[in-house]
Amino acid sequence: MNKAILLGSAGVAVALGMLAFGFVAGSPQAAKADTTQAIQVASADSKIDRKEVEGIIRDYLLKNPEVLLEVQDALEAKQKEEQRLAALGVIKDAKDEIFNSTFDGVVGNPKGKVTIVEFYDYNCGFCKRAIEDMKALTKADPDLRFVLKEFPILSPDSQKASVVSMAFHLMMPEKYSEFHTALLGSQGRATESTAMKVAVSLGADEAKLREKMKDPSINEALSRTYDLATKLSITGTPSYVVGNEVVFGALGQQVLAEKIEQAKSAL
Repeated sequence: MNKAILLGSAGVAVALGMLAFGFVAGSPQAAKADTTQAIQVASADSKIDRKEVEGIIRDYLLKNPEVLLEVQDALEAKQKEEQRLAALGVIKDAKDEIFNSTFDGVVGNPKGKVTIVEFYDYNCGFCKRAIEDMKALTKADPDLRFVLKEFPILSPDSQKASVVSMAFHLMMPEKYSEFHTALLGSQGRATESTAMKVAVSLGADEAKLREKMKDPSINEALSRTYDLATKLSITGTPSYVVGNEVVFGALGQQVLAEKIEQAKSAL
């Protein structure tokens, strides 16, 4: 009688699935452990010994290596769905902190029906390029509210530039859009010094701005943003929250516009 038949369909499926998962995980030890467990499960449904089961599984995977890719795809899809559901809960629980923080600048229509939140770093090259996406989106959609959330993660210079930026926003919110565009759109590295130069060029009193930078609420707000990013699985810039979805990376104007339309449809 065919040995594969002795295993039983359920036993084969379990054994192959568990072994494949071990290989996809990228660990020989994990694969070995999963093989042992798979054989124990399969053996309950068969009269074949361990070596025979291992041979059947090995032969099957060698003849059908695409199974490993299918398992990997299924695992990635499962993880993405779990991440999406987790983000939904965070967005619901921290709605005001994400969309309505007094420390965040707003571009476009302050009362727009749809809000997109960008997590950015002033020294992020992709963020510098993405500024054109922001301009185009707010120009094309008069009902779009574009929130700018400081997320300095690339260097101490980024963090210092963000403190200047947030202090400037608290003092001169009506000119924050100009400040943001000028600093993010500038060539070279953003530092406390370069950020201060931009602020002063827009009319800020340097002494008063430096005093405002000492406000402990600024660093507290940054800490809350770091915490939010961790909960939303945001580890790089730019990243966006559009409606109830987290979008990672500089995906371009067209993709963001599509996400915005989806958010509108969900209202």
